[in-house]
Amino acid sequence: MLIDSYDRVVDYLRVSVTERCNFRCTYCMPEKPFSWVPKENLLTFEELFEFMKVAIDEGVKKIRITGGEPLLREGLDKFIRMIYDYAPSVDLAMTTNAFLLKGTAQKLKDAGLKRINVSIDTLIPKVAQDIAAKDVLKNVLEGVEEALKVGLKVKVNMVPMKTVNAQEIVSVLEYCKERNMSIRFIEYMENKFAAKEIVGMKSPELLSILSEHYEFSDDGFDGTSPSHYFTMKDGYRFGIIEPYEDDFCKKCNRIRLTAEGNLIPCLYFDEALSIRDSIKAGDIKGAALVLKEVVRTKPEKNRWGGEDGEVSSRAFYETGG
Repeated sequence: MLIDSYDRVVDYLRVSVTERCNFRCTYCMPEKPFSWVPKENLLTFEELFEFMKVAIDEGVKKIRITGGEPLLREGLDKFIRMIYDYAPSVDLAMTTNAFLLKGTAQKLKDAGLKRINVSIDTLIPKVAQDIAAKDVLKNVLEGVEEALKVGLKVKVNMVPMKTVNAQEIVSVLEYCKERNMSIRFIEYMENKFAAKEIVGMKSPELLSILSEHYEFSDDGFDGTSPSHYFTMKDGYRFGIIEPYEDDFCKKCNRIRLTAEGNLIPCLYFDEALSIRDSIKAGDIKGAALVLKEVVRTKPEKNRWGGEDGEVSSRAFYETGG
């Protein structure tokens, strides 16, 4: 079992398989050129899998595949199958923008993937194009429908932004509700890679808008999830992720691995240790020591909203958010 210095059990690993993405979303990486890390700099799926085995043996029970956009990396279903065959009980999920999902959902399900998270920030094609710098909505929605059809559980994330998509909070929720997909509204996380003109919305503003249309109860937090949950009268449940509140961190159970082998203890921080050399050398014990050290030094909380007004330099496209 992996336990950090604040007595939090760390049993959730997010694995970025690529920093490449086919979107240029305003709140993530709008100015980044369409380039990518040379293939030789990335750990192979076989090398990543060697570390997955270490992590699972040390107590990791949940693995999420992220990017960039993970579906841009060829052979992803084979990597998922490796993990599933080694530990079928592991909760195996993926975060994707769904643009390529229609043609891959069945393969991913057959390989052992259980769930996906998809960002749907709007249901208006022009707004989606403005956010992603690409005409994406048709492909995204078709990908979501295909995922549901093949039996993958789907959770939707929405980042509400003033003057961009705030007027769609209810319509996106209704879209999810009609399809029995849960939704989490994520407060915009300030970072130096995002467009400077973005103005996010905080939880009280979201709840004020939603309360004009629904009655709901406050369920608080559920286990180690970062979501603050609310339940409507008809039983539908939605969440809000509030990264500027300490509750976001109090029960954090996750660490992150980049495609180049950097193991990161907190989404906010740039600090990391590398497993690359150990894995490349076949030094499994060495990789396990790096894992334990990263867990030991995991910070108590992030610094978003701190008194110094610091903005994170974390590149979400490297760690999957």
